[in-house]
Amino acid sequence: VQLQASGGGLVQAGGSLRLSCAASGRTVSGYVMGWFRQAPGKEREFVAAVRWSAGNTYYTDSVKGRFTISRDNTENTVYLQMTGLKLEDTAVYYCAAAARSIISTIRLPSSYDSWGQGTLVTVSS
Repeated sequence: VQLQASGGGLVQAGGSLRLSCAASGRTVSGYVMGWFRQAPGKEREFVAAVRWSAGNTYYTDSVKGRFTISRDNTENTVYLQMTGLKLEDTAVYYCAAAARSIISTIRLPSSYDSWGQGTLVTVSS
């Protein structure tokens, strides 16, 4: 599956952005779709994930209550709605797809098979 991420940009602290990740090549109905981010000089970290078929969602603690992951079956697209953005949310955001059940390791980048190219989110003060 190929992934195309978009929606990044420059936003002031407290603002909102919605990231999109369009999947192509095959349907992702049985997949786990995740969002990760990587800030300069830091390791890639888990942000959120959704089990496409069941709709279960998972978040890292720092974004709970501010970010929402969702999916659109007809568009084969996963979204990350980000609100209340903070300076520390600045990073390149990547979407990823896993073709198998990875619930126990859903937060690990190594669990995902396919990655999008990344989209930069910059939060300014």
